[in-house]
Amino acid sequence: MVVKDCFQLPSLNVMNFLNEVVMQYPEAISLAPGRPAEELFDLSASLAEMDRYVAYRSQQTGLSEGRVRDDLGQYNKTNGIIRDLIASHLEVDEGIRVPEASIAVTAGCQEAMLVLLLSLFEPGKDVLLASDPTYIGITGLADILGIRVEPVLTGGQGLQAEKVVAAAEKLRREGLRPRALYDIPDFNNPLGTRLSLADRHRLLTAAREQDLLIFEDNPYGQFSFDDDPAPTLKSLDQEATVIYLGTFSKTLFPGLRVGYLVADQPVAEESGGGLLAEQMSKVKSLTTVTTSPLMQAVAGGILLRHEGSLKPVVAPKVEFYRRNRDALLKSLDRYLGDLPGVSWNRPGGGFFMTVELPFPFDLSCLEVCADQYGLICCPMSFFSRAGSAHHQVRFSFSYVTPAQIDTAIDRFSRFLRSRLEES
Repeated sequence: MVVKDCFQLPSLNVMNFLNEVVMQYPEAISLAPGRPAEELFDLSASLAEMDRYVAYRSQQTGLSEGRVRDDLGQYNKTNGIIRDLIASHLEVDEGIRVPEASIAVTAGCQEAMLVLLLSLFEPGKDVLLASDPTYIGITGLADILGIRVEPVLTGGQGLQAEKVVAAAEKLRREGLRPRALYDIPDFNNPLGTRLSLADRHRLLTAAREQDLLIFEDNPYGQFSFDDDPAPTLKSLDQEATVIYLGTFSKTLFPGLRVGYLVADQPVAEESGGGLLAEQMSKVKSLTTVTTSPLMQAVAGGILLRHEGSLKPVVAPKVEFYRRNRDALLKSLDRYLGDLPGVSWNRPGGGFFMTVELPFPFDLSCLEVCADQYGLICCPMSFFSRAGSAHHQVRFSFSYVTPAQIDTAIDRFSRFLRSRLEES
């Protein structure tokens, strides 16, 4: 059996690797996967919130609660049954005011990315710009679909507008159309960086001038440790430039598999009219048909319990992840503070941190570190197409305890000192 050439691309191996590497080295401490901590889940209480949603929908529709429950077991509206609740949530928590018709509920944010790529890109003509390094979930999908990805180098302060403009102009000189730009402005995966307010405005201006859509992915925005959350690009957007990608995987739990997109761009009448999200339902209907109404009801019930806001749900999780971030910073300073050429950033939120090394850290380093020193960490090069991240490592601090963090950095210190002595 011969498979598509794209199956040989490194980008298609990273997700499986991150999920399975722990099983290869069961005795090692892993700072590789960006998972939320399971101890923060309350599945029994969360599943019980379905009853709250059923009562709400019964009141809204005049149907009996039994009929509403039966309906949850059936195929349902393609773009989702909790769009009104998500619209309220976005307004309350993010200052994003959009009609519910602009929302499509998806099977995790991953499906939202797939729907966008299938709906908006013509392979061979349209190009996706992506901050680099970046989350490989969308760039890997682009590879499978034959869509070119143009990396835009990201610095320690996040994506810079002038680099986006330069990349877009370069593509036009090649006879290609830069269609959209993907970025995670808040507590970026993999870098942990956060885009400043001034840079957000500059990025929006550049996108409008370049006729670029922006795909704003925001799974970590509510996990701000040191300051108030920054306004999302979508809340600042006055020209329908931004398509917003959201998920409940981090704020609630990944097993829900409920995400969403906000696409309020008007569509020309000759292309069907209405809002872009409504037109995208044609694509959504051919991917997962409908996002599980049962899981939507759970998420909807939780939103109703807190009057649209997830801040009460997220608050104890913020404290947990802040504690871990601080423990990681303390251990890095303790064990690595005297090593030449080693530095790290101080993420203001989220799950991830960047560590800079004086030598390349590749897959062979990962294997030595895991096998001989009992620590799994992720080469930043896994997330880069531009070849600029070979000296960087991504540490995820979301899925471990402070004691594990301290032991992990002690082990990493011994690995680094051994490598530095050799060189």
